[in-house]
Amino acid sequence: MNPALHGLLSALTYGVGDFLAGLASRRDSPLRVVALTHPISAVIMLLLAVLMGQARPPVGDLLWGASAGAVGLFAVLAFYRALALGPMGAVSVGAGALSALVPVVIGVLGGEVLGVPGWLGALGVLLGTGLLSYTPGEGSNAVRWQDNGVLIGLAAGLGFGFFFAMLGQAQSPGVFWTLGAARLCSSLIALVLAARLVGLRPKNPALILASAPGDTLGNLFYLLAVQGGGLAVGSLLSSLYPAFTTLLAVTVLREGLRAAQWVGVVVALVGAGLIAGR
Repeated sequence: MNPALHGLLSALTYGVGDFLAGLASRRDSPLRVVALTHPISAVIMLLLAVLMGQARPPVGDLLWGASAGAVGLFAVLAFYRALALGPMGAVSVGAGALSALVPVVIGVLGGEVLGVPGWLGALGVLLGTGLLSYTPGEGSNAVRWQDNGVLIGLAAGLGFGFFFAMLGQAQSPGVFWTLGAARLCSSLIALVLAARLVGLRPKNPALILASAPGDTLGNLFYLLAVQGGGLAVGSLLSSLYPAFTTLLAVTVLREGLRAAQWVGVVVALVGAGLIAGR
C-alpha cells in the first residue's frame, strides 16, 4: 500500500479516535476512559511485537518507553478533559501543534539544525496556538483557565511533545515492544488511580470501546508510512489528524469557533506541517 495512504489513514484513525474519546469523556471520567482503553492498546502492541517477530530491545529502550508512558498518561488525561470541555476542533489542533513543536525545540537545543521551513513552522505553531487560546473577557462570565478546554489542551500538547521526545530516545527497531512498554506503564498507573478514585464501571462502555482502536491503529499506520516512505512523509501526513477531529466536531456536534480561532486552526496546521516535513 502507498505510504502516503498509510499516513492519511494514520491521521484519520488518530482523529476519529480523539473525537470518540472526547465524546466518551463527556459521559465518563477521563481517568476511567484511559484506564479501560490503554490496556487494550498495550495488549495489541505486545501481540503485534510477538506476531511480527520483533527482537526485544535493550532494557534501556524499554525504560524510555515506560517513562514516556507515565508522562503521556497525564497528557492524555488532560487532553480528554480538554476534549470534554471543548471546542474539540480548537483543542485538537492546539494540542497537535504543540506536540510537534516540543521535540523540535529539544532537538535544536541538542544541536540539530532546524532550517528555514522548520523555523517558519515553529512561528506558525506559536502564532496559531496563541489565536486558538484567545478568549476575550466577558466580565463576570469570563471562563476560568481550569474550565478552558483550549488552554488545558495546550498543556496536554506540551505533555505529548515530551512523550514523543522521550519515546524517540529508544533507537532499537523493536518499536512495538517500546510502545507496548509505554502503554503497559500508563495502564498500570491508570488502573490503580481509577480503581481508587472513580471506579472502573463505565457509564457508556460501547463509546469507550469504540474509541480504543484509534490510538493503536494510528500508531500502526504511522509506522507503516514511515517504513514505506520515510519520516518526512509519515510525520507530515499523520500530523493532519486534528483536521479530522475538527471536521467531525463541526459536522456532528455543530461546534463553532470565533474567526480568530479559525485563523489559528489554519496557521497551526500549516506550522505543524512545516515542522513535520522539514
